[in-house]
Amino acid sequence: MQKKMTNFDPNGVGIANGNIFGFPYSEMEADIIIIPIPWDATASYGKGTAKGPRAILEASTQLDFYHANLHESYLSKVYMSPISEEWEEINDLLSEKGKHYISCIESEGEEIAQVKYEKTLLEINEAQEALKENLKEKCLELLQQGKIVGVLGGEHSVPLGLLEALNEKYNDFGILQIDAHADLRDCYEGFNQSHASIMFNALRNCQHLTKLIQVGIRDISEREVHRAKDDARICTFYDWDIKTAAFLGKNWHQQVKEIIAELPINLYISFDIDGLKPELCPNTGTPVAGGFELQEIRYLLFQLIDAGKKIIGFDLNEVSPGELGDWDANVGARALWELVCVTEKSRRQYDKA
Repeated sequence: MQKKMTNFDPNGVGIANGNIFGFPYSEMEADIIIIPIPWDATASYGKGTAKGPRAILEASTQLDFYHANLHESYLSKVYMSPISEEWEEINDLLSEKGKHYISCIESEGEEIAQVKYEKTLLEINEAQEALKENLKEKCLELLQQGKIVGVLGGEHSVPLGLLEALNEKYNDFGILQIDAHADLRDCYEGFNQSHASIMFNALRNCQHLTKLIQVGIRDISEREVHRAKDDARICTFYDWDIKTAAFLGKNWHQQVKEIIAELPINLYISFDIDGLKPELCPNTGTPVAGGFELQEIRYLLFQLIDAGKKIIGFDLNEVSPGELGDWDANVGARALWELVCVTEKSRRQYDKA
């Protein structure tokens, strides 16, 4: 492995060179490509996650790059594409329009709001379809080059294009979803690709998606519960069951083994930051009491590698920087680093095989 890293000192001060973590790689050189998507037009509670990718990029150079589970982790060749200013502008415009539509839903009901704001709803749905198709095309190109792709949101709707691209590459893959919400709603609030519909859309659009394992779910509708029970591909580890098992003496290691036993070899990781305890992500769009420490998720991720799983892609979503301080971005950058390191460890193991 090449160890010379021009203009990069993993023990020095992080340099804001425009790339994630200040790493010195181009898209051509990198093994892992992160595509940032500044989009939160369908967010129905708190806005701000569209600013997540830029905030995480700025915070990422503050990390240190030793990782106890990955030897010479700083040699991970990772590159983040530039954040699209065009899509930032489109999102800002449509998010503002969407606020009025969502406010109308809350005051007059969804049926009336969809009639009053038919044009707004159409605009958002059409823009998001274009966003998804652009992402899918880019991901297919990168996958053909042998890259591993991650998506950095933005709201949780954004990785659908990547998932559809992976569906064309793999005949069998699963999703490990870390989240407070099941995201199994169909066309929530009239948005075809709502942040609350990402897993519903993935299951519908990806015929090679054979397993969805949800971990930490604790805010869910009755219809979603029934949907999860009725679909053999879905296995949900509810937060209340995880906590109850812990109260009765079952440790996290034992529970992780049960989670991993449900997973196929080819694995995509979808990490909604609200899967963590809300004090770690207080400005996320829909925080929910309960959840995990980041160290617990880290343990789960690296146990995947010990179990022989192959990480084929990932996303991190719903990080919202808030107006004061950079705590959310700091935690988000560290969560992204964990995803990069577990993906790199998987890549190294499968490259040797």
